[in-house]
Amino acid sequence: MKRTAFVFLSIVMLAFLCSGCLVAESKYLTKVDETDQLTKRVTSLETVNKNLKDQITSLTGQNEDLTNVVAILEAENSKLKQNVTQVTKKTQEVEKASNTYRELLNEMKGEIAQGQVTIKELKGKLTMDVVDKILFDSGEAKVKDEGLEVLNRVVEILKNVKDKNIRIEGHTDNVKISGKLVKVYPTNWELSAARAINVSKHIQQQGIDPTILSATAFGEYQPVADNATPEGRAKNRRIAIILLPKD
Repeated sequence: MKRTAFVFLSIVMLAFLCSGCLVAESKYLTKVDETDQLTKRVTSLETVNKNLKDQITSLTGQNEDLTNVVAILEAENSKLKQNVTQVTKKTQEVEKASNTYRELLNEMKGEIAQGQVTIKELKGKLTMDVVDKILFDSGEAKVKDEGLEVLNRVVEILKNVKDKNIRIEGHTDNVKISGKLVKVYPTNWELSAARAINVSKHIQQQGIDPTILSATAFGEYQPVADNATPEGRAKNRRIAIILLPKD
């Protein structure tokens, strides 16, 4: 009987121990499974983190590229604005010059019709040629009364010109100075210079800013017509009033 009880007790204890072993093994397997899951999760998160870092690097590079593109576009935009400003300024200058051109054409239409005055405009440069006979007596540099009246009409238009330089040019034909005039004007240089200076002085006295005025002598060396004919020589003896863009 005692032996039977001992066997039974041994079986019960063995069963209890086995049960404990199974429970421990089950917990161990659970922990192992949880560890595997966590490892996979960590691996997944590391992958996600790496992808995010790659995206950040890519976006940073794209941002730098965009920054460079923006800088280039801003520089080009600045150049375009400068070009627009320059074009606008030139357009305004041309419009002003054209207004002056139209005003001179209208004011001098009588002299133009008689061939005493010619007016032309090209690339912002306006030139008015006045034949010498309506400004000077033959061989003289002093502007005569008829010539002063003509200049005064021109001055009223030139007073409105603020953004141009005004150059007065003296021109002659190629006939050499002779007789008593040689003592006063040894060559056509001196005669053309004296005429240009006197015209400049007069229009200055009438209110033209002297800082935009200049007088230049060309003598016989820039003809506009053939000196072989009387008509050509008459055209070459002239005063040119030229409006030039300021530098």
